[in-house]
Amino acid sequence: MQQSLETLSPDTTATKLKRGLSTRHIRFMALGSAIGTGLFYGSADAIKMAGPSVLLAYLVGGIMAFIIMRALGEMSVHNPQSGSFSRYAQDYLGPLAGYITGWTYCFEILIVAIADVTAFGIYMSVWFPDVPHWMWVLSVVLIIGGINLMSVKVFGELEFWFSFFKVLTIIIMIIAGFGIIFWGIGNGGQPTGIHNLWSHGGFFSQGIMGTVLSLQLVMFAYGGIEIIGITAGEAEDPKKSIPKAINSVPWRILVFYVGTLFVIMSIFPWDQVGTQGSPFVLTFQHMGITVAAGILNFVVITASLSAINSDVFGVGRMLHGMAEQGQAPKMFSKVSRRGIPWVTVLVMMAALLVAVYLNYIMPENVFLVIASLATFATVWVWIMILFAQIGFRRQLSRQQVSELAFPLRGGMFTSIFAIIFLFFIIGLIGYFPDTRVSLYAGGIWVVVLLLGYWFKCSRDKKRG
Repeated sequence: MQQSLETLSPDTTATKLKRGLSTRHIRFMALGSAIGTGLFYGSADAIKMAGPSVLLAYLVGGIMAFIIMRALGEMSVHNPQSGSFSRYAQDYLGPLAGYITGWTYCFEILIVAIADVTAFGIYMSVWFPDVPHWMWVLSVVLIIGGINLMSVKVFGELEFWFSFFKVLTIIIMIIAGFGIIFWGIGNGGQPTGIHNLWSHGGFFSQGIMGTVLSLQLVMFAYGGIEIIGITAGEAEDPKKSIPKAINSVPWRILVFYVGTLFVIMSIFPWDQVGTQGSPFVLTFQHMGITVAAGILNFVVITASLSAINSDVFGVGRMLHGMAEQGQAPKMFSKVSRRGIPWVTVLVMMAALLVAVYLNYIMPENVFLVIASLATFATVWVWIMILFAQIGFRRQLSRQQVSELAFPLRGGMFTSIFAIIFLFFIIGLIGYFPDTRVSLYAGGIWVVVLLLGYWFKCSRDKKRG
């Protein structure tokens, strides 16, 4: 029988993570990471670009997100690893691919975490306008850091409840919306029906090109789903929990995104969405719930806490995995008795506090260039996951492929199809002047990492 981690020698447990995440934890982590401010506030921009046909864009985006998750799931179930897709990129594409992918993901999540921490301060100031902004930022970094220094089970449980509140709010809003649409509840007994989906310029009110152009906004709404691969190293039973989570999450995300936007655009003309405040608040107020703004503020606070919690977890595990591969400082591989990579958690906390301060003093246009790296990094990570899956399959015989526990249907051909789609998304990013900067920033970032990799290899040779 396999020896438990607790009974091994101290030297053996020095770099080993402990398995404490259940299927329930992993399922809600993936769900929570993809449902956040992108839905609560960001969806208005996509609606403005495509009109009601944005529903099709979210459907297409959800299918592509599912392919990416299945490609990652195939490798994660076959070979659960800390650092996940960085490790797979190294093993199946080469050390350089693993190095660039791992560090790009860490930098992306740090930028996202800065935005999340800043947003938390803004949301709290709605209720406590007299409390200095920096106090909320400091407190949330210390609290989330403390949570991540406990056992992974504590982290998973808190993440479950953070995500649960978001999901519950969306479900209530969808049910309330159907009450307005079909029975006129809160609308003087007059059902609104769904004619708003086509009576303001048609379903494709902005033309087919509007739908296509909205895809770049829609795809980033699904950003964060890749964290499901990082959980594989700490899942209690990755061969069962990872497939269950991956198969259930995409359709749930589709129900929440497509269902929510269907309700909103049925009740309100699409060209009014976002012009008079959050459509979520308006929907609740329509039902006579006067404290709707307060309810939504509570939900976005839990959403930002959930995001920051996942950000610290994701970077910590990625750096731990990279340290084990020799791609990051060895100190990052150290873990506590509870199996937590405590060094990476402390580094992430310090980096967040410094970065948030820089966010305040940095000129807005400079921070925009840095923040745009998150856009580039999301696409890079997804493309590397798909290329790694192709590399993984090429190493297997037909017999081994047939024995895979959780195969991606269509194998390499499905991954190639998704890669072509993601390169099309890169083309859309380059099409818009506002987002084009992310490609420039991404190109500079890759050059910096190439120089860093060359320096690391040179130093390793001298030591050797």
